Amino acid sequence: MPPARKRTRSYDPAKTRAAVLAQLGHVRQAVRGLSPEQLVLPTRLGEWTVRELVVHIGMALTAIHRALDEPAPSKQDVALVEWPFGTAVNATAIDGFTRKLTADHPDLDAYLADVDESLRALLDTHPGTRLLATSVGAMPLDDYVVTRTVELVVHTDDLNAAVPGLEVPYDRQALAAATRLLADALAVKAPGGSTEVRVPPYAVVQCVEGPRHTRGTPPNVVETDPLTWVRLATGRMTWGDALEGAKVGASGERADIGGLLPLMT
Repeated sequence: MPPARKRTRSYDPAKTRAAVLAQLGHVRQAVRGLSPEQLVLPTRLGEWTVRELVVHIGMALTAIHRALDEPAPSKQDVALVEWPFGTAVNATAIDGFTRKLTADHPDLDAYLADVDESLRALLDTHPGTRLLATSVGAMPLDDYVVTRTVELVVHTDDLNAAVPGLEVPYDRQALAAATRLLADALAVKAPGGSTEVRVPPYAVVQCVEGPRHTRGTPPNVVETDPLTWVRLATGRMTWGDALEGAKVGASGERADIGGLLPLMT
């Protein structure tokens, strides 16, 4: 796992919690309108159908519940910005758990309503400093809630991609937090100051070894929009496809960051 930067970005816990609940609300509203035929459509997540994807979205949030049920670790041993690098190792267990939950919860609206209600109660009860034993290591509750914005934004995009005509909106604060965390992870994976990656209006980071610019326009610049960045960072879009589709701009000899992507799979 790449070493974390000494300086870390801060997130407003109240805004992050509100963003998670708002994005869940957008998903709930969309799911209520899905037909039985739409729920069995395939997704870009292996063999999962839309139904399994929806259940997984709820499961990503009840991970908070499961962590709070465990004793608090004695100390933090993973930084928030390291979280993206540790997610892939749990893929097999996540798949099995998702399939079991899908069988146990045929009523998706009731399932997501229960997730919403219980999550609100937990977030109102527990302090943000409470340490959680997560699948990637021990971190504070407030930090773990930030990671849930990535899960929600990414899987909302998966849902939109799977159902023709569906346009589940993205909460602005959720999209901002997800964009910033994944941009910061890139700066950890490829430390340096030769390349500036811009994801307006939410994030700008310096990365890649080489000469550091100090004033004026950087010699190496990558620029894209938040959703494209999230797709690149999570393997939903390749660097080559983003370039070909004019979804990303890259100028300078050190602006080809395709070899650093995706950050999480």
